[in-house]
Amino acid sequence: MSANKLEVAVRRRSGVAVVDLRGEINAFAEEALNAAYAEADGQAPHTILLNFEKVDYINSTGIALIVGLLTRSRSASKRLAVCGLSDHYREIFAITRLADFMPVFRDEPSAMVALNDGAPPNQRG
Repeated sequence: MSANKLEVAVRRRSGVAVVDLRGEINAFAEEALNAAYAEADGQAPHTILLNFEKVDYINSTGIALIVGLLTRSRSASKRLAVCGLSDHYREIFAITRLADFMPVFRDEPSAMVALNDGAPPNQRG
């Protein structure tokens, strides 16, 4: 993987499109993020789950890109959720209030249980 590169993979689990992210989320990630979101959305899931477990770095431009995905999902009446954030980035999501607009789960298993049990959007894992 080259520097500044974001790798993505989209898979489906029980009505949830999971977008696995690996690398850095910065200005270079825009095309990959948008393509992954479009692929996930094309599966017609009830929720799109962004899995940050293998993300090494997110800068302010990366946060703005995530806000853009949130805007897209909200305008389509689709739920966007996240999991696998490090403690540092969980704090950033709280400070920037992103966590007020999308559920944040510690890991994918807890996200899947909550999302498939119809947990409210503000459920924290």
